[in-house]
Amino acid sequence: MAEDKGTALVTGASSGIGAVYADRLAARGFDLILVARNEARLAEVAARVVARHGVKVRTLAADLGAEDGLAKVEAVIDEDDTISCLVNNAGFGSAAPMASADVREMQAMVAINIVAPLRLTYAAARTFVARGRGAIVNISSIVAIGPELLNGVYGGTKSFILAFSHSLRKELAGTGVSVQVVLPGATGTEFWDTAGLPASNLPTEWVMSAADLVDAALVGLERGEFATIPSLMDASEWDAWEAARAKMLPHLSNATPAERYREKAEP
Repeated sequence: MAEDKGTALVTGASSGIGAVYADRLAARGFDLILVARNEARLAEVAARVVARHGVKVRTLAADLGAEDGLAKVEAVIDEDDTISCLVNNAGFGSAAPMASADVREMQAMVAINIVAPLRLTYAAARTFVARGRGAIVNISSIVAIGPELLNGVYGGTKSFILAFSHSLRKELAGTGVSVQVVLPGATGTEFWDTAGLPASNLPTEWVMSAADLVDAALVGLERGEFATIPSLMDASEWDAWEAARAKMLPHLSNATPAERYREKAEP
């Protein structure tokens, strides 16, 4: 008898990375709950997935930047005990310099990129821990490591996702709930058009397809990997970065200032 994978809830599922996750997770035997604002596009994705894989697919039109939209998805997570995987993919970015960016748009970015995954992860973690199983996949970005590469608010939101995932992994250790953070590089999706820098302006050797990105991320998930950076060719570079961070941790708090910050006595 085939293993019951349960249901995967994917946000931002109407296009791009989210739509590919829907297809690939369905191919692995998951039923789906697909979340996005655009109901018509969600229906198109759902129809394709059902036709290809024959799984159960439910769509949920919700604006995750609004309280009522978030509450709607939280209620589904609380009530549906088949949900075994949460993919926090919804988000948008910007390439606008801080001085010229619309502050209201930046605030909206924080709501979608930080508040929404925080709230949905909180809802999922409670139910997953109670059942002793589940997977939380948070889509971050390479700008979590290099926030100066694009708009600073966007970089800050993705840095939050990486830091949040680090802490979440530690807190959920031993509960049966896994945490993966995925850090895509430039990916060929509508993201770049929304950000104001079409992917066609980028060197072709930088831009990965959404299909390749998700396929790589799922290999990482199935191997139990915490941080997956599909475009990073030398994994030892991440390991070295993490080792340097870990080495510094015990030395970050001290009752006295470092010698370099002490005023020198006048001769």
